[in-house]
Amino acid sequence: MPIIPDEKDWTWVLSEPCPECGFDPSTVTPATVPGTVLNMLPRWRAVLRREDATERPNDHTWSPLEYACHVRDVFSLFDQRLNLMLTEDDARFANWDQDQAAIEGEYDSADPRAVADELEAEGTVIAESFARVVEDDWQRTGTRSNGSTFTVLTFSQYFLHDVVHHLHDVDG
Repeated sequence: MPIIPDEKDWTWVLSEPCPECGFDPSTVTPATVPGTVLNMLPRWRAVLRREDATERPNDHTWSPLEYACHVRDVFSLFDQRLNLMLTEDDARFANWDQDQAAIEGEYDSADPRAVADELEAEGTVIAESFARVVEDDWQRTGTRSNGSTFTVLTFSQYFLHDVVHHLHDVDG
């Protein structure tokens, strides 16, 4: 079943709450990310234990398992990017095609138990990375390959929206 690539520019969520998942970026700082991520991990485990975890709800929507694989990879990717922002001035991020990652990573045939363990491990790593961020670093910058520029503060908000939104996708 083909997935239609999501080509939206989701950076708008940095300036207003998301009407779909209710995420409000004004409530997020790098200091609030660790607790939120760690509190989500049991919910992701529960999603991956569901009988329908491997089933796509329709032809153009990922299964809960595929979303979990994506979030696991987002944890890893954003951890790398956060560390670049903290160690390099005006960090530059390589392009990441989430749809290609899903194909290459064979998200659709992954083992839900293994993904639950990997997601928890990667979530713990990024939570620890955000926990080490000091307020003096919140204005450090990084730029995506499409030209979108983030500070560590807006990066934390953008990151957290992604994982909150996808949990909403699979819970809804």
